[in-house]
Amino acid sequence: MTEPDRADYLVSERLLSAGFRHAFFTRRGGVSTGPYATLNLSRSVGDETEQVEANLARAAEAVGVPRARLYVLAQVHGAEVVEITPADGPEAIARRPGDALLARAGGLGCGVRIADCVPVLVADRVTGAVAAIHAGWRGVVADVVGAAVARLRAGVAGAPALVAAIGPHISAAAFEVGEDVAATLGAVAPEVPAVLRPPGGRPRVDLRALVRAELVRAGVSHEAIDDVAGCTFSEPERFFSFRRDGPRSGRHLAAIVARG
Repeated sequence: MTEPDRADYLVSERLLSAGFRHAFFTRRGGVSTGPYATLNLSRSVGDETEQVEANLARAAEAVGVPRARLYVLAQVHGAEVVEITPADGPEAIARRPGDALLARAGGLGCGVRIADCVPVLVADRVTGAVAAIHAGWRGVVADVVGAAVARLRAGVAGAPALVAAIGPHISAAAFEVGEDVAATLGAVAPEVPAVLRPPGGRPRVDLRALVRAELVRAGVSHEAIDDVAGCTFSEPERFFSFRRDGPRSGRHLAAIVARG
């Protein structure tokens, strides 16, 4: 399991060793204030635009790309995959609905915004292509992970050479759900004991276990999947959490850069 190596972002040793610049950003190291303090990376939660842009510039610098080459989507908790090219502008892509962003051209940064959902970064060690995936529980049910990996592998000959990292999100200990959601998520990967039932409590769900199962099902080996630790809900000093703090909460970014 990969541990944090600096205050404002975490990394995966597997992705680093494969030569991919990336980051799972925490809430630290930015300029935002109030409930968005300090590294809020979303313009849609009520923060000042100038502060968010300053934070995004810092994030782009951290992963080694110009701000104009760091892309995000209009996330909708679905399974739509959007592929970007050097001809795409970041503002146009930011209006596209989707929950997985893919790039094959070197130097393009793919990002997803997170505040409890699961961020997943996937890369192809041979081609240099990458995908950033936003997997909330609805995205897990829709298999956005499988859709993104299938798109990443499309048209690539030979055996898969994929490496992936699952980033910080709401942990199983904190993700309490109703019986209907528990049943729906339990059917995603019945072979995985992802639905937990503490004595006298409501069901809780291990999203990390489900996402890992979907990565393996899509062709990523267990050994090639890194777990980057952190619970967004239970660590307020490090992470934003929608479930803990409500709508006036910031958003993290998980980003990865295609290798040229």
